[in-house]
Amino acid sequence: IFFRGHSANSWLQMTVSAANFAEMTAKVASLKQEIENLKTGGNPVTNADLDTLWLMLCAIVVFFMQTGFTMLECGSCRSKNVVNIVFKNSMDACCAALTWWAVGWALAYGGDTVAGGRNVFIGGGEFFLASSGHFPNTAFAGWFFQWAFAATTATIISGAIAERCTVKGYIIVSIVMTALIYPVVVHWVWSGAGWLSAFCDTTSFGRVGTHGMIDFAGSGVVHLTGGVGAFVGALIIGPRRGRFGPSEESAEEKQFRENRYRPHNQVLICTGTLILWLGWYGFNAGSTLMLSANASLIAAKVCVTTTLAAGAGGITTVLMSRMFMGHFDVNYMMNGILGGLVSVTAPCSVVEPWAAAVIGVIGGVVFYGFSRLLLKLKIDDVLCASGVHGACGIWGVIAVGLFATKENLVSAYGATDPTVYGLFYGGGGEQLGVQLLGIVAILVWVGALSALVFGVLKVTGQLRVKAEEEDIGLDRSEHGGGAFQLGSPRATPPPMNPLKVSPTAAAAEEGRIDVQDV
Repeated sequence: IFFRGHSANSWLQMTVSAANFAEMTAKVASLKQEIENLKTGGNPVTNADLDTLWLMLCAIVVFFMQTGFTMLECGSCRSKNVVNIVFKNSMDACCAALTWWAVGWALAYGGDTVAGGRNVFIGGGEFFLASSGHFPNTAFAGWFFQWAFAATTATIISGAIAERCTVKGYIIVSIVMTALIYPVVVHWVWSGAGWLSAFCDTTSFGRVGTHGMIDFAGSGVVHLTGGVGAFVGALIIGPRRGRFGPSEESAEEKQFRENRYRPHNQVLICTGTLILWLGWYGFNAGSTLMLSANASLIAAKVCVTTTLAAGAGGITTVLMSRMFMGHFDVNYMMNGILGGLVSVTAPCSVVEPWAAAVIGVIGGVVFYGFSRLLLKLKIDDVLCASGVHGACGIWGVIAVGLFATKENLVSAYGATDPTVYGLFYGGGGEQLGVQLLGIVAILVWVGALSALVFGVLKVTGQLRVKAEEEDIGLDRSEHGGGAFQLGSPRATPPPMNPLKVSPTAAAAEEGRIDVQDV
């Protein structure tokens, strides 16, 4: 303690032998080097554990989004169909677990982890996580994370065809979506061999564009896929009984109709939306797939861009509702938040914060316009899932080609001195062209297969419940009882007529006014 500098060193030399001193010096030098290695590169074992834990926690957060979807959908439908919504969303998770294990993962990523017969269109091998040999322990976290995404994609469709789809028909749709339709899109854009993938092994497979299609967390892969399925489903199954009336109906009848089909619980809608917003941080930030090698810095920035887009989208739509509808509409605000989140999901890692806010604003406008268009076309998408996920998903994919910066491509995708990036930053139009090509490919693939599945179910009578079952509610017709038992069960619902004028029998028969209990 009392020696300094050279005197301390001399004291040590006097008290230990020269050999021991040399050995100690070498050990100190080795410890210094190990400390430096930890500071710069990190301990490989520690990094692997940290990355695995990060992916597992984010997957759990993404799976919790199923709770948000369920609450949002329950609040948006009528009270007589709440149990049916809970059942279908829970079935999504169950079906996705088995189909993703048996087939989905293999078609999406088969051949990436264990050698298999993959190609640019579809994965090969790793069926049941076993068909190609031993599935490595290092890949289980990735499977878990991607399963949560697959379940989310299927659930998007649930809200669009709510209140009139059979349980059997919906389960078939969910299975086909998670076993075939969605995995192929994943392979194209996110696998190591996909023809649109930014992660494609270009030494063995061909890829479109310099970087491929950039979709960091799934505006196109997840949301556009689910949104297209939702649109096709709502179109083929048709609107709920009495949802749209004839053009000559009176203003009083039209107002009664609008009130009758309004969401039954705004609190559930708001709570579900906020849970989804929370889950989106696992969705977007978790798509770094790791925390080591400065990926934590990218995840932090993604959280910022995600937050700004959500806030901007919500404010935009609530202001538009005040401007065009005369009041601050909570439903539009909640959907605006979701529209902003969907819009920023693809570009969240490659855009600056100011651009994320702009993307959220435009996402809110896109949602509002598309939702009004659906009403004009009399397409009954109960949650406007095709607007939130489909239309805003398209916008999110396009936004990459406009706002992606050179620096962000380097940090998020490891690009080396890129010359192709966002159009607004002088990166040319190539990336925008690749993004548009990806949109078209997803629209064609998902649209065609969804139309086939829904069409076959409709022709065979397995898609829609009977009229009388729809009238009494799917809770009673499919599940044996309603969600809310506040008093003694009623054998038959009483009639309800809030209008002072009585609808005629003819009007009731043709669906202009349906006076069944809501």
